[in-house]
Amino acid sequence: MALIERVWHACVSIVAWLTMWPTSPSTSYQHPLRPNHPHTHIEDPSPGFPIFNPPPGDHEFLCEYPEMTGFVQCSIPENRECWLRHPDGREFNIHTNYENFAPKGIMRHYTLNITESWYNADGQNFTEAKLFNGEYPGPWLEACWGDTFNITVINSMKRNGTSIHWHGIRQNQTMDMDGVNGITQCPIAPGDSFSYIFNTTQYGTSWYHSHYSVQYADGLQGPITIHGPQSAPYDATKRPLLMTDWSHESAFRLLFPGSQFSNKTILLNGAGNVSHYGYTPTLPVPDNYELYFNKTPTDKPSRPKRYLLRLINTSFDSTLVFSIDNHWVQIVTSDFVPIEPYFNTSVLIGIGQRYNVIVEANPLAGDVNEIPEDGNFWIRTWVADACGIAPGGDGYEKTGILRYNHTDKALPSSQPWVNISKACSDETYTSLRPKIPWYIGPAANAQAADQTGERFNVTFDPNAKNTPEFQVEYPVATFGLQRPGQNFRPLQINYSDPVMFHLDEPRGTYPPKWVVIPEDYTEKEWVYFVLTIEGISARTGAHPIHLHGHDFALLQQEENQTYDPSRLNLKLDNPPRRDVVLLPRNGFVVIAFKADNPGIWLMHCHIARHASEGLAMQVLERQGDANEFFPVGSPNMIEAERVCKDWKTWMDGEKDFFEGDSGI
Repeated sequence: MALIERVWHACVSIVAWLTMWPTSPSTSYQHPLRPNHPHTHIEDPSPGFPIFNPPPGDHEFLCEYPEMTGFVQCSIPENRECWLRHPDGREFNIHTNYENFAPKGIMRHYTLNITESWYNADGQNFTEAKLFNGEYPGPWLEACWGDTFNITVINSMKRNGTSIHWHGIRQNQTMDMDGVNGITQCPIAPGDSFSYIFNTTQYGTSWYHSHYSVQYADGLQGPITIHGPQSAPYDATKRPLLMTDWSHESAFRLLFPGSQFSNKTILLNGAGNVSHYGYTPTLPVPDNYELYFNKTPTDKPSRPKRYLLRLINTSFDSTLVFSIDNHWVQIVTSDFVPIEPYFNTSVLIGIGQRYNVIVEANPLAGDVNEIPEDGNFWIRTWVADACGIAPGGDGYEKTGILRYNHTDKALPSSQPWVNISKACSDETYTSLRPKIPWYIGPAANAQAADQTGERFNVTFDPNAKNTPEFQVEYPVATFGLQRPGQNFRPLQINYSDPVMFHLDEPRGTYPPKWVVIPEDYTEKEWVYFVLTIEGISARTGAHPIHLHGHDFALLQQEENQTYDPSRLNLKLDNPPRRDVVLLPRNGFVVIAFKADNPGIWLMHCHIARHASEGLAMQVLERQGDANEFFPVGSPNMIEAERVCKDWKTWMDGEKDFFEGDSGI
């Protein structure tokens, strides 16, 4: 295996040197948000560099590469794998190793203003909404592969701090832009602002959201698209589709002991209907979420038209199953990772996970679901079994409509695909094959008793607060992510004292409740984590585990199986790769990541309530290198200190402020 790995790395290095451009680290219906600064007009004659509408060219946004002289865009409907091509043969395409190489794009400036408001998502008023630019979901932020984002966030709320996380972005050497209050920054105080600046070496679909406690579930979430290659042909795209569970009271109230996520609806891009769930509307019900398809492309009338959909689960506590009656979905990416395409009648999406899928405008009859004559089809979104509380009411999963007749407003009569699994299990392990192969080296953090690396148990203990060893100070601390035999330690951060300010302190000096796990290895070495859940803790269901700062390799994933290091069957040759994995109930996962991104990185359950209750830890990666990247007195640290000073000034004058949960 060592020889194979050396040959593989040599091949990658040669191809990269010949064909690619190195990257350098950079200091209702959602509307696309136009960048603050205008760029070259697409009609400018022969600019000498690539400037184009991203495929399929159906809206005003432009990709611009002024430093990529001589390159031209090469994405066409029959081959979406190519992005930019030079006459000398160099390409940026789906086989380009985006960890190390990307085109050189431009700076994208955006402004997000956070306000408190009310919102009618489904026929009932929600009076405690927090919104980006007055919209839910927040504005659609767009960039092109290799661009740099510069996003100014203004906090115009009166009683809440905030910080904004750019989900799945690696933040390579830009840890301070990760947007996690208490870890990489203080919260942005009411009346203050902060600009997040980061590079986009990845491409694909994601979302941005508040990381201030459970605040994102009150409305602070929106889609991000980084335009780039895809692993299968398509003709047209639709705007990103955010699917979420929705309550009619603030998520902060749901943290109180004994509270329930009741009166729940499922929204697609901010629209739902309470009457589907057995409730009576008190306000006008918004229009259904609708997709409109044309059966054939205008230039290719002999085949069905192919549509790219970008699916994102932004829920509070629900894993969701997405399907369109009579239509197969071709799955082409998982999270930010392009994969070998495969087909299914549905796709299961854990909280924080994303899938790009391609749907042909070609309805097919199943065993029992004939094609309706009116050309209208239900879009269905189920809550997976034992992974969230399903809303009441028959047919609650009918959350949207696909239409071929753009003037028809009749409700569909279509039937769901038969035998769609509602089991709360990730997409089939063997289906998630990355387009860019990678080989995983041995565990640098192998333990004497376990050569597979370090083990951490998901632990649920609602009674731990009554024991002398309890070391946190909030009443809802009921979850921990901890080593076997360790005292129960739910995470709790300090909003006013981010861990980033302590990178120069020796190990062992961090408060135990920060749950800091040091990992000091070289950039080419691999860190393995074994995550388990068993016993009484398994009753809490499956957990979507998200690691900041990395894609990770998923080496093994088992449900209803006890972890035994002597019986593992790890996949080291091109395993699945992603940034959120569903830890199965009563099972385990083995993940691995390369220690190539110095910093302090949060790993947590993305069920908002569980993260709030302490189910998280912090990975301190290459502490010495991280401290060199962010030294005291550097511009980034000076700005971080300013944000903290403003936060402390506001908090000192806020008599009713308290930290009632983990803080994340």
